[in-house]
Amino acid sequence: MELEWRDLAFHREIGAVIEALDSAQFWTRLTRALERYVAFDNWVALRFTAGEAPLVCAESPTPDGTVDAMFQDYLAALYQLDPFYLAATDRPASGFVTLADVAPDNFTMTEYYQRYFRKNIVGDEVHFNYMIDARHTLAFSLGATQRYGERDLAVLALCAPWVIALLRQRLPYETFERFDTATANAANATTANTGTARKHTPSPDETATGNATPSSMSADTPAYAARFNQVASTGGRAALTAREVEVAMLTLSGFSTRAIAEKLAISFETVRAHKKHIYTKLNVNSQSELFALFYEGGQAGRQNT
Repeated sequence: MELEWRDLAFHREIGAVIEALDSAQFWTRLTRALERYVAFDNWVALRFTAGEAPLVCAESPTPDGTVDAMFQDYLAALYQLDPFYLAATDRPASGFVTLADVAPDNFTMTEYYQRYFRKNIVGDEVHFNYMIDARHTLAFSLGATQRYGERDLAVLALCAPWVIALLRQRLPYETFERFDTATANAANATTANTGTARKHTPSPDETATGNATPSSMSADTPAYAARFNQVASTGGRAALTAREVEVAMLTLSGFSTRAIAEKLAISFETVRAHKKHIYTKLNVNSQSELFALFYEGGQAGRQNT
């Protein structure tokens, strides 16, 4: 087999990535190796854990070197609507993943897509996932302002085996950064975004009925459930049941009524009834208003405590 000069340059790049496996330059060298062949505009390496906010390994710097407030919003709460996070924690597996692989049927119609994804990622996103174990996945994301073409996806899929192998080799040297609450609060001051809801312990009666009130959430309650219940408690609204919270989150994530019914193994009409109850209890009339409660409710809760 004959090698062209472009092939030789690629092998030199791969050598540089391997050489940097135990250094702070690893992620930068990995992105440089990939961007020789596919154009992308931002990148981030994260550890996904079911039921927890992602931990950051490294991310592409902002042009002016400031904190990316929108990404802080993602780490604070919006990751719970991210199709890549949902897929990695629901069906963990190693591999190359495209947005088309994981996006729900109504994803582009969601407020998450319109207000966060399209503004922050803009066009498209792909992930290289290494499944650490049943609960943890190391994810390397490449975001682009334009949709990836067939050639781009084919090249990235071709690179996937060695990229994922390098992620596995990198893992022992990785230091994960937790979400910085102080940084988030600073971002909230300028962007009027959300924070983390407090969690509570349910009474025996509430546990038995499955209708825990906002002041009785358990420590194991998903963050989004605590968030909705904080909204209810601070706004004088009725609390949602566990199933209603689940339907609300699937709706905000982009699942259609029929897709929710299939996912939860309930009838189409039951999903519609749940949605009606959700809107009535929270006094909203649209998905946009429902998203606003989820997105902005954390800050309102802090202001009232």
